[in-house]
Amino acid sequence: MRTALPVNRSGTDAVVVGAGVIGLTTGVCLAEAGLTTRIVTAAPTERTTSYAAGAICGPVFDETDDPVGAWSQVGFDEFTALAANPRTGVRLRESVFVSPAGMTGAPPILRPAEVRALRPDEVSAGYGSGFVATVPCVDMPRYLKYLGERFEAAGGVVESQELASLANAAELAPLIANCAGLGARKLVPDLSVRPIRGQHVVVENPGIDRVFMEPPFGPAWAGIIPHGDVVVLGGIAVEDDWNLEPDPEVADQILRRCVAVEPRLRNARVVEHRVGLRPGRPSVRLEREEIDGAVVVP
Repeated sequence: MRTALPVNRSGTDAVVVGAGVIGLTTGVCLAEAGLTTRIVTAAPTERTTSYAAGAICGPVFDETDDPVGAWSQVGFDEFTALAANPRTGVRLRESVFVSPAGMTGAPPILRPAEVRALRPDEVSAGYGSGFVATVPCVDMPRYLKYLGERFEAAGGVVESQELASLANAAELAPLIANCAGLGARKLVPDLSVRPIRGQHVVVENPGIDRVFMEPPFGPAWAGIIPHGDVVVLGGIAVEDDWNLEPDPEVADQILRRCVAVEPRLRNARVVEHRVGLRPGRPSVRLEREEIDGAVVVP
């Protein structure tokens, strides 16, 4: 038996809060399912954390019986399919994943299965081991543009508005999806949501076509992600840092780490600096609740 939906009071079936990649994806799913959908956002897409991302998808390290592992596998499969469409900005790329020298632990669970261990002579200096896998590589500005166009083609509308609370959103439609990212700290409110600052340096591509990533387990790592004419270099993860301005010293450190791995980057011209605040939380929260008669998924 289907659950009865709340009464539609405004002519809008669903409101999505936030215009990052999760908000746009949710909006596309709702609009293409036939719901009259609005995305309400305090910041335009090009100022979201999603725009600043690298980005790659996978490989998946978690068990599929773990919810996060299962969600990650679905995402991997979806992005693999999207790579067939050049408009999406998604492309399958051979990617090298390395581990620091001396790093020990149980072997990761890797999907896809097409994974090859690096030979000792293929491991970059300063690292202990690694593997090669082909994974979806996402040019985020292009992908976000694709999602926005797809949302509008399905009849969706994006409007700029800063909401004070989810109760404000509940006044706009009977179905609410909270995709506000770090904004959820104030919007819900949920003080367990904290910023994890990231920064990337974007440079002209000197001919690199393979991704390089060391584990992003600490505050800084080397990441090299090519997207056609440019390469996105990273990265950092600094907890409780709200600064959205590029830090020149951090940018220099990123460049030094990446040049040590790939000398062709030494004279690459810097095109752009990107900064984003990832939403950090002790655990994922995906629940259904009701606020003033509206169904809300926060």
